[in-house]
Amino acid sequence: MAGIKVYHFLPSGLYYRLSSEKEAVAALKIEGGFIWLNYTRPVREDLMKLIGLFDIHPLSVEDCLDASQIPKIEHFSGNTFLIINSAAYSQKTVIIDELDFFVGNDFLITVNGIGEEGRAPLENIENAVLKDNMTAQLSPSMLMYMIMDVIVDRKLEVIEAVEDDLEQAEEMVIDNTERFDPTELITLRRSLLTLRKSLFHERELFTRICRRDCQFIRENEIYQYRDIYDHIVKLFELTENYREMLTSLMELYTSLLNNIMTKSSNQTNKSVRRLTLIATIFMPLTLIAGIGGMSEWTMITGQENWKLAYPLFMLGMVITGMIVYLIIKALEKRDKG
Repeated sequence: MAGIKVYHFLPSGLYYRLSSEKEAVAALKIEGGFIWLNYTRPVREDLMKLIGLFDIHPLSVEDCLDASQIPKIEHFSGNTFLIINSAAYSQKTVIIDELDFFVGNDFLITVNGIGEEGRAPLENIENAVLKDNMTAQLSPSMLMYMIMDVIVDRKLEVIEAVEDDLEQAEEMVIDNTERFDPTELITLRRSLLTLRKSLFHERELFTRICRRDCQFIRENEIYQYRDIYDHIVKLFELTENYREMLTSLMELYTSLLNNIMTKSSNQTNKSVRRLTLIATIFMPLTLIAGIGGMSEWTMITGQENWKLAYPLFMLGMVITGMIVYLIIKALEKRDKG
């Protein structure tokens, strides 16, 4: 369901939920600390409120409502706008979802569930990031790091699932090439390309963060973001390695399939060759048998001599067949030589 969860984090390290954005802004002015607004499947009207409450740029709101954006980072006077991707794996297909972050000195805003299928990667993330050992050192940028860290860890699970399917495909190609469906390799290739595109842009995003381009990320928190950057680089390299493995596997499948087709073609050629040999041998015999069957042989040898004439006729057919066979073999031997 569409909705918003509002949390107010006090300077003491405690936090509690509020019911609306305006209530959170009022509490922030009175008690200090910072607030977290987590939007799930929001409509335009929900996000337009942010323009007046937190001085969010209207173009950033438009980007939040567009699920086809690539990971990026944009700086404004009062906040920094970031887009990263979450990943899920279903039916050998990688599904990418957009996650939007607005981070300022005293607020963090997250937006998810904008895609056509309405998946919301942050819908139940509170249990993963809001732990009992919350301390006063927690800040909007640290909370953003904790959320991003969970999302990146989930990407590792996706890549491991892709690796398992790739290994299964490899075993199937080797063990049962004829029954293997090559569309599985095409689907895996598309999934790896989708992951690569997402990780490539995220690597650039975290490179800028590690260069301290974002003024709303504290100096002592840059090290945590470097850890995410290292994970992103590792995942990107894994994706590249699996793409190379997939390319090799497609070449192996093509080679094995060609070998099978060549073997089948050779078997067919052998069968045709045998039939041609048999037909060639029996062609003159059929001619001779046709002539003999029209009583010409009896007329030539005399009807009273049939007991001797027909055995000689059969012997002549056998000799003719052997001569034709020897001629064919001699010709084949000459061609091979």
